[in-house]
Amino acid sequence: MFDLAWSEIALIGVVALVVIGPKDLPEAIRGVARGIAKLRRMASEFQGQADELVREANLDEVRQSINEIRNFNVRDEFTKAVDKDGSIRKTFTDDPLKPGYTSPSASTTPAAESFGPPAPAGEAAAEAPRPPAAPAFIPPSAVPPAPVASPAAAAAPPPAFVPPAEPPATPPQPTQQS
Repeated sequence: MFDLAWSEIALIGVVALVVIGPKDLPEAIRGVARGIAKLRRMASEFQGQADELVREANLDEVRQSINEIRNFNVRDEFTKAVDKDGSIRKTFTDDPLKPGYTSPSASTTPAAESFGPPAPAGEAAAEAPRPPAAPAFIPPSAVPPAPVASPAAAAAPPPAFVPPAEPPATPPQPTQQS
């Protein structure tokens, strides 16, 4: 620890013998040994506490990351990303048949962001926008069938099988070549 050679230790022993004296030297050596042992215990205890603090600090970080993973809620994160202001949720949870219902799109969407052609200036701009008279797309299943011109044509369905034409009565004869 102090990097002392045997000659240096012997020199310290001779000086201690001369200064302290032979009568009190054994008691002085015991006191120095007790002091060194006490310093070693204190150093060991300090190092143990320092190691424990490091382990606790690392474990706290690990515990914190595990708790973050446990508390991670995909649904909430998705909702925050998609529906920040809650308008989509409100659209599906509010009852439009209740009195006092306001459409979320009408209350939250500014006029500048509305779709469609720009509004004309003047008196027409003061009028409230009207919904279109008919939808832009009508599914084919919702359209009634077109009326048929004659009832007989509608009653007779086409045949499911059409037989082939009749074969000739006699098969053709092979011609002889000379």
